[in-house]
Amino acid sequence: MFALRGAGLLICLSAISCGGGGGTLTGAGGTTGTTPASNVVSVVVNGGPANSVNTLFTTITVCVPGSNTCQTIDGIQIDTGSYGLRLLASVVTLSLPVSAASGGGSLLECTPFLDGYSWGPIALVDLKVSGETASSVPTQLIGDARFPNVPSDCSSSAPTEEDTVAAFGANGILGIGPFVQDCGTTCVGTAIPAAYYSCTTESSCTNTTVALASQVQNPITLFSVDNNGAIVSLPNVASGGAASLTGSLIFGIDTQSNNQLSGQTVLAVDPDSAYITTVFSGQTLSSSFIDSGSNGIYFNDSNIATCTDAGFTDFYCPAATESLSGTLQGQNADGTAIGTGVSANFSVINAETVSQADPDFTVLPGLTGTITGSGSFDWGLPFFYGRKIAVGIEGYTTSAGTGPYLAF
Repeated sequence: MFALRGAGLLICLSAISCGGGGGTLTGAGGTTGTTPASNVVSVVVNGGPANSVNTLFTTITVCVPGSNTCQTIDGIQIDTGSYGLRLLASVVTLSLPVSAASGGGSLLECTPFLDGYSWGPIALVDLKVSGETASSVPTQLIGDARFPNVPSDCSSSAPTEEDTVAAFGANGILGIGPFVQDCGTTCVGTAIPAAYYSCTTESSCTNTTVALASQVQNPITLFSVDNNGAIVSLPNVASGGAASLTGSLIFGIDTQSNNQLSGQTVLAVDPDSAYITTVFSGQTLSSSFIDSGSNGIYFNDSNIATCTDAGFTDFYCPAATESLSGTLQGQNADGTAIGTGVSANFSVINAETVSQADPDFTVLPGLTGTITGSGSFDWGLPFFYGRKIAVGIEGYTTSAGTGPYLAF
């Protein structure tokens, strides 16, 4: 979806939002009729409050740190392209004090992504997901009414403000990408624009540095066990799509019998950006990424017709479904590809026709569209269907090697 350090992005299908939530998830996941393991939580692709497509959600519980005052929140998007927990302030009923900035004042953050930005303070929460717990997790409260004035370098970082559930399309987001923090050492030593701020009043905010421990960060690393990564497991989907889809998010890699890696293709990602390399249609695209927070597969191909209806013009609408493939490779820090790569097939449907044929379908494996950037290829949520995709976090060692990496 988005990340200060990473490569995620969010692209929307007409009025069908790219976020999502809602539903009636109330507990840990796993196969219906079985008792899930403590490191497994159910995930679902469904419409959510904003009528989204190809969007993966779960349920979490957050608590006032060190207390039993808690709230269970559904509609939380699972995003392998960002880092950390972010909640829409409007859905949070707990009283959570704002964290202090290093130089005084309140600590706030701007999170820019492709089609918008989110603004809000940082607060600490205790987090529970299935049987996993993390204490004092730095969390962004998006759209907090206590801080209504957005600094100009934040508001100019992306086209629109997305600080409500309707605009954001979800009740929150759980970023489980391959980095620990959302900004890292860059923000420790430099007060960069459109990142972290110290706000002394509602309208007086200045860019600030922030220590690693105070940054919004991947909460998996704060678990006592199962803290080196995660696996997103989703079943296959018929080519015509489905109304909904249920799978699992498994925490940890090689820490329990249900999260062992064996025989997977391992792609090392760029340690600065999380990019991989994709070879597609004779092009080597070194700003590519695998991202559960994107609701389609996005690439540029002038040979495929784009849609003409208003709101659909960024999506592909071929006269008949097309079958294509690309090759995914790991990537070094200097942007060069690693290894021979692995081929992946995907289909390209007519977005207009499919959305009109069955508007109740929220799982569309052939949804594709164009992308900003000539060197990019976005392997979004449709790439996850029928796969178990592991995210190895930077600095943690597993049988597949030391993160950051992706494996499937």
